[in-house]
Amino acid sequence: MHASSWILCSLVWAAMAGCSSAAPTAVDPGYGPNPNLPAPEKQLIPTVNVAKAKPWPPGTAPVAATGLAVKAFATGLTHPRWLLVLPNGDVLVAETNAPPRPEEGKGLKGMVMKAKMKEAGAGTPSPNRITLLRDADGDGAAEVRSVLLENLNSPFGMALVGDHLYIACTDAVLRFPYRTGDTRISAAATKLADLPAGPINHHWTKSLIANPAGTKLYATVGSNSNVAERGMEAEEGRAAIWEIDIATGQKRLFATGLRNPNGMGWEPGSKVLWTVVNERDELGDNLVPDYLTSVRDGAFYGWPYSYFGAHVDARVSPKKPEMVAKAVAPDYALGSHTASLGLTFSDGTTLPAAFAHGVFIGQHGSWNREPRSGYKVVFVRFDGPKPAAGALPVDVLTGFLSPQGEAYGRPVGVALDGKGALLVADDVGNVVWRVTNATIAR
Repeated sequence: MHASSWILCSLVWAAMAGCSSAAPTAVDPGYGPNPNLPAPEKQLIPTVNVAKAKPWPPGTAPVAATGLAVKAFATGLTHPRWLLVLPNGDVLVAETNAPPRPEEGKGLKGMVMKAKMKEAGAGTPSPNRITLLRDADGDGAAEVRSVLLENLNSPFGMALVGDHLYIACTDAVLRFPYRTGDTRISAAATKLADLPAGPINHHWTKSLIANPAGTKLYATVGSNSNVAERGMEAEEGRAAIWEIDIATGQKRLFATGLRNPNGMGWEPGSKVLWTVVNERDELGDNLVPDYLTSVRDGAFYGWPYSYFGAHVDARVSPKKPEMVAKAVAPDYALGSHTASLGLTFSDGTTLPAAFAHGVFIGQHGSWNREPRSGYKVVFVRFDGPKPAAGALPVDVLTGFLSPQGEAYGRPVGVALDGKGALLVADDVGNVVWRVTNATIAR
């Protein structure tokens, strides 16, 4: 995008809520295993439609689907992004945001986008801590709150393996000793492995999960750009999922070509790893769908050269037809620009039977689509080890946008608690919500 286009866009922003492509499309075809992808749009000015952050009005909450109930598990947090439920029922929350990134957001385009993201609630300085929440009396709300770890570097993913807690900060995976019931860890960290970061660190979040055997960790690393416009040298080790050996700290690339993978989970029957991925921007309101996919060892998923298999991105140079030819198409499209981040499999849930087998996905919400997409928690039903044929996402939690289009909240991480209820981290509302079966005790 030339500077003149962004100068024009900044002038339009001064008079309007955002700048959009000429013909917004209400219906997004980008859902399911075989999405009907439109042709790319050549936009003079990309769509920018940020939902300005606004606190939840007193006494309000998201809207739960029929048969479900929702209430706050914990309030007054600071930018809660990610969740881990421990075996004893304690809930860990990563209160976190982007680290200092001196080379990110430079130039007119970067400055304008930084200002718009601040409006969306993404400008909060990172608290850099892991907070423990405990519902000791079993009433569905946490009355115990303790800082478990602090002074971390933009922590995000968390995994417990035996008597060690692993934290994926933006630049490294750290290990801490943990004993059941701990409310504070004072021991120094041991670095297990470095992760790609640096002064740009465009997609800074690093998710983390352990394999069922407890011998490996898997860490997500997003790209350093939209479509490698900074050159592939800036993408070394990025747009990938890394496998890390817990015993030695040695790591290898497990899967690549994933623009910005976040939440991960093991499908309970097949024990195959799945992830949700944020796809590229500036190809139109209905391109490119974010997606849910199984992750094959050694597979390449297209970024930056193509999307959804062999759909070539003409903006990327030099062309790499040999990479396009090997690109694996993802399993399931989740809608364009939904910013799908959180993922947890539902096995063990006490929600109604319709949610018995599949995945819950937290959709943080679009900033560059008209009309807006995401801003909700959805459920994708599985039939065996794959999404059910013809099944579309089902809304679980909505109402994060006000009637005026302001963002009361933005859902991120999702997890099942010890009673099978669904927890949702809301980093704009500063709440962890708890979704339960409306017909049974909570």
